[in-house]
Amino acid sequence: MCGIIGIVGSQPVAQRLVDGLKRMEYRGYDSAGLCTLDGGQLVRRRAEGKLINLVFELERHPAPGTVGIAHTRWATHGAPTTSNAHPHATEEVALVHNGIIENFRALRQELEQRGRKFESETDTEVVAHLVSEQVEGGKTPEEAVHAVLPRLRGAFALAIAFRAHPEMLIGARLGSPLVVGYGDRETYLGSDALALAPLTQKIAYLEEGDWVVITGEGATIHDKDNNEVTREITTSGASTEAIEKGHYRHFMQKEIFEQPTVVAQTLRSYLRPLEQEVALPQMDFDIRGIERITIVACGTSYYAGMVAKYWFEQFARVPVDIDFASEFRYRDPVLQKGGLALFISQSGETADTLAALRHCKAEGQTIAVVVNVPTSTMAREADLLLPTHAGPEIGVASTKAFACQLAVLAALAAHFAVRKGRMSHEEEAAIVRHLLEAPAALNAALDHDGEIAAMAHLIAPARDVLYLGRGADFPLALEGALKLKEISYIHAEGYAAGEMKHGPIALIDEAVPVIVLAPSGPLFEKTVSNMQEVRARGGKIVLISDAEGLAEAGEGCLATIEMPRVHPLIAPLVYAVPVQLLAYHVAVAKGTDVDQPRNLAKSVTVE
Repeated sequence: MCGIIGIVGSQPVAQRLVDGLKRMEYRGYDSAGLCTLDGGQLVRRRAEGKLINLVFELERHPAPGTVGIAHTRWATHGAPTTSNAHPHATEEVALVHNGIIENFRALRQELEQRGRKFESETDTEVVAHLVSEQVEGGKTPEEAVHAVLPRLRGAFALAIAFRAHPEMLIGARLGSPLVVGYGDRETYLGSDALALAPLTQKIAYLEEGDWVVITGEGATIHDKDNNEVTREITTSGASTEAIEKGHYRHFMQKEIFEQPTVVAQTLRSYLRPLEQEVALPQMDFDIRGIERITIVACGTSYYAGMVAKYWFEQFARVPVDIDFASEFRYRDPVLQKGGLALFISQSGETADTLAALRHCKAEGQTIAVVVNVPTSTMAREADLLLPTHAGPEIGVASTKAFACQLAVLAALAAHFAVRKGRMSHEEEAAIVRHLLEAPAALNAALDHDGEIAAMAHLIAPARDVLYLGRGADFPLALEGALKLKEISYIHAEGYAAGEMKHGPIALIDEAVPVIVLAPSGPLFEKTVSNMQEVRARGGKIVLISDAEGLAEAGEGCLATIEMPRVHPLIAPLVYAVPVQLLAYHVAVAKGTDVDQPRNLAKSVTVE
């Protein structure tokens, strides 16, 4: 969530700050602002809503200066208004903040008792006042920040500007990512490498508790104990081309159509086609000793984990627990000694998932991470890093990252089975062959985009939609419902098809479309039986199946969507495509903001 960019430059920065914010729009936001340093003054411009409103504000009231900070905000404390937008400022200090200050109420009360006046409802403004008090009392910027940081409880990435020190910015991170970029007589701060991509490819990732002073000459980094430290400077590889829509109408559409390519490039890292073997990164623990797996994730990643539970238990016969990251720690889970804790995240920065990871690490679990950002905090803290190679995912609703997560998890489950002696080489070779078929099957699924678009108008008027599936298609039903909710704002629920008669069937009438995921195979007849129960009560059915399944059960449906006939292993990857496309085209028909749906953020860095 949110986005930060800071520049200590040699040229005017306002336009470059806005450009940096545009590159972070995918994170989700509801207001934006910037502050530059000019002639001994803090020049602040803010606007609620989309970035274009900030652009209009800058056209009316320019912000000169070669040093500045900027921010896109996703509201936590306080409504998305101009007064709550970042940067927050006093006469001496302006700052932007990602994350949450959990003890802000006590800090605010303390500051108000000392006569400090607040203009916003946010937690962030207390930090501006705390730092400002220190500066006004004669402390240097470095001394002020060092004094304030230990008082903050929660998660934060900060970029701070000082009126009396226009040659510098200070950044700090705890629980929220922040990177330093190195340019030619310029230095930068950013929430991620993409924010800085056109400015520099030379970046350093701050570690937990680090704070940094940047000037035009470079950066001085301190750790949480105030020791000056060096952090490795790497080449980011982030490309501005990766965040262009090309000829597609929306990023989400582009990312759906990228899935055959990114799944293929992900599988290249995990399969040896000639040897017909699964190959994982080198690990310093023995899979054979792992007797239990705990999967933790949020949202779409959680549904990928649900599919993986079927695979691990079916192939490797290893019992699997799965939990929402937001609930995991609070039920005081019993973690088996020597267990593997597997975390799934697109960003690698999701606050709930990261907190759960650290809890498991403290409990002695081996940590594996499936993540799309190999330089993220989770990736750096894992014992086994399993990167997906989806590339930057800009649409808030995850699509290609989900497909790549499934590809990695299938390979991991097969590897577990082999290492535990539960799968022969012949069976492993069959798994490899089926996974290698996935990109072509995804292409075949995408060929039905036109017919899905043509039927979207049948779903768009609905107030409620149900999705049904069995086995590994049940998590796909949940994912399909989530996608529809996220971007079309239609209430939707996913159910295990056999559970319909235990309550949800009461919801069925002629106004409720029911999307049924039913590839032909061992569970097809039972799923169709549940479908007939829906039909008998007036439900309008959209059946997603292969040609054989449609021939047997497609008659009388509101609509049908044909998928290629595939092995059950890769069916979840393939059947993700029609539910993604259906949600996308329904959202387009309704005229919603597909890439940046209301109230949502790409990476949720608060609990």
